[in-house]
Amino acid sequence: MINFFFKDIINNGDRMENEYIKLLIDGCLKVKKGDSLFISYDKINNEFVDKLVSYAKNKGIDDIYLDATNAFQIHDILNSSTKKEIEENPLFNSHIWDEYAKKKAHFLMFCSEIPNLMDDVDSEKIALKSKIALETKPLYRKYQKDGIIPWCIAALPNKYWAEILFKDSSKPLEEFWNTLGKLCMLDGNAVKNWEEFLHKQEEIKNKLNDLKITKLYYKNSLGTDLQISLSDKALWQNASEGEYIVNIPSYETFTTPDLHKTQGIVYSSKPLIYNGKVIDEFYIKFDKGKVVDFKAKKGEDILKEIIESEKGMKYLGEAALVNYNSPISKTNICFETTLLDENASCHLALGMGFLECVEDGLNKSEEELTKLGVNSCQNHVDFMIGTKDMEILADTKDGKVTIMKDGNLVI
Repeated sequence: MINFFFKDIINNGDRMENEYIKLLIDGCLKVKKGDSLFISYDKINNEFVDKLVSYAKNKGIDDIYLDATNAFQIHDILNSSTKKEIEENPLFNSHIWDEYAKKKAHFLMFCSEIPNLMDDVDSEKIALKSKIALETKPLYRKYQKDGIIPWCIAALPNKYWAEILFKDSSKPLEEFWNTLGKLCMLDGNAVKNWEEFLHKQEEIKNKLNDLKITKLYYKNSLGTDLQISLSDKALWQNASEGEYIVNIPSYETFTTPDLHKTQGIVYSSKPLIYNGKVIDEFYIKFDKGKVVDFKAKKGEDILKEIIESEKGMKYLGEAALVNYNSPISKTNICFETTLLDENASCHLALGMGFLECVEDGLNKSEEELTKLGVNSCQNHVDFMIGTKDMEILADTKDGKVTIMKDGNLVI
C-alpha cells in the first residue's frame, strides 16, 4: 500500500511533500510500528497532515492523536473573551499532551505561521493562553526536558504565510515549498542528506567541546559587547538529540551558559515574533547574569512581559552559534518565525537551559544543575543577534582563540 500511496503523490507533482513526510517520520522521529504518534498542527494544513497520517498508518502506526487547532478561531476567542473566560476555556488546556507523554509517544509539532493575525489582540491575553498551555502539560514538559520522549518541531508552509513572504510571486505557496525544500534538503534522499549533514555538525560540536571554552566574547557593529561564561561541565550540542532530530531545519550548534555570569549588552539583529506579536530593534543589558535594562523600538511591552513572566526569564538559558552564510541566511528572508529565523543567525535565549548541554546533565539533581548555573525556568524564548561582522572570541584551555569572524565559524 505504501507504494500506491506514494505513486499518487508523485503523479500529483508533490515530490517534496513526499520526501518531507519520509524525513519527518523516518529521519527525525524514527517512528516504528507499535509506537504512538502525537501531531500538533493548524487546520489550514489538513491536506498535508492527512497524507502524513496515511503514510504513518501504512507503516503500522495505529495510535495517532491529532491535536488540531484553528488560529482564526483562537484569534476570535481571545478578542471576545475576558481573562477569566480564557482561563476556563477547555480549548487552551493541554492535558492531552500528558496523556500521550505517559505512553512515551513521538511528538511532531508543526510551525505554520499566519503573520499579523494577532496584531489586534491584547498581548496579555496571548501571554495568558501560552501560560495555560505550559502549565497544563507538566509531564510532557518534564519528559521533553529530560530527553525521555522523542519530539520534533518542523516548519510547514501555508497559503497565508506564503502570500506575505512571497508576495511578488505568481505562485507564492509553490515558491515557499521550493524554498523549504532547499532548506530541508528535500532534493533526493532527505533522510540520508540530513544524516550526512549532522555528521559534519558533529565535527564542529566536537571541536568546540575539545576547546573547553569557559567564556565567550561577542562584538559587532550594532553595539553588541557581551561576555557569556560557561561552567567547566558545559557541552556543545546540535539539533540531533541522540537518534532524533528535534528541529527541522536546523543549522545551529548550542550550549547552556552559567546563568549568573553574563555581562554586557546585546542587540537584536532580526525581529522576534512572540505569540504572533513583533518585537524589533531591541537591546538587552545584563549584569551578573540578570537582565538589568532593555529597550525596543517596536513591541517593548511584549519584551517586558517575556522578561517579567518568570524569575528565570531574566537570565540566559542558551547560546547558539550559526554561520552568517547558512542556507537560511542566504535566502535574505525574515520568515517571521523563530524556528527558521534562529537558524539564519547566532542567537541567545532567555529562560530554560538544556540538561544535555551539561556533562551527565540528564542524571543530575536539580540542586546539582543549579550549582552548575543551568536555568531551570519553564519558558524559553530565542532572539537573534548574528550579523555579517559578528566576532566571537573564546577563553579556552589553550588561551584566547577566535571562533567566529565576519559572522562565520573559523575553528
